Amino acid sequence: MPELPEVETMVRGIRSGVLGRKIERVEFCRCERKPIQISPPIEEFADCSENCWILDVRRLAKRVLIDLTTHCPPFPTSVPICRHIVIEPRMTGLMLISDPPTREHRRICWHLQPAAGLPESLEFWDRRGLGTVRLITSEELKGLSDRLGPDALKMTADDWQSALRKTDRPVKVALLDQSLIAGIGNLYASEILHLAGINPCKPSSTLRLKQVKAICNATISILTEAIKYEGSTLSDGTWRNALNQNGGYQNHHQVYARESEACPSCGTAILRIVQAQRSTFFCPRCQR
Repeated sequence: MPELPEVETMVRGIRSGVLGRKIERVEFCRCERKPIQISPPIEEFADCSENCWILDVRRLAKRVLIDLTTHCPPFPTSVPICRHIVIEPRMTGLMLISDPPTREHRRICWHLQPAAGLPESLEFWDRRGLGTVRLITSEELKGLSDRLGPDALKMTADDWQSALRKTDRPVKVALLDQSLIAGIGNLYASEILHLAGINPCKPSSTLRLKQVKAICNATISILTEAIKYEGSTLSDGTWRNALNQNGGYQNHHQVYARESEACPSCGTAILRIVQAQRSTFFCPRCQR
């Protein structure tokens, strides 16, 4: 489930606890569940990341990016990056600096050089085993970045118009295409289109400039607010922040997972349809 707000929350949650810390040991946790994808092979992964320092923690679309360097702090102005750890949480992955929700779903633990008042380790936890963890070079990172569209939080109305003109697909489906717009997933796409007053079935290429601007503004508003509340913890309880605590934005959803309930804006019953094998929730009156 982690989308842009949840991944941004992960990044903010772990950054202060791990920046400038040395990775002393990488532990690949024994797990009887479906294995996650790890590359390169674990021996090479460990050899290339142990004894490196964490230079930065940032977000790339719906991925957590950890920049590593062989230089120890204090870091000079320009520091060469030796590798990047790229974590894609997908449906149920979490990045934690506290005790995990369960022990049996622990996947990778980065044990850090001890520092007073700071976490001893950083770990990736994944209940369903759908996540991926990769150690890549800067050249490989550029290749990954080039396959993604612009970040949803950084797009202007012109960027949105350029992206949506490229496809006749329903606008809700287009919002999920990471090569067009990076970072938006199913939950927030429904919320964005409701705030913008756009029907999710409307072909993207037919949107007028006024409607495109509405989507642009709604995207910034919804995603910024969701980050403020540290994401959405749904009924399955999967999403947890870096300290293993619930997010709060689920209490502010207007349409998502609210089929047959009254629209908060007009009182009309919210509808659910299926688009590209995903549930879409919308108000037939507010989003004609």
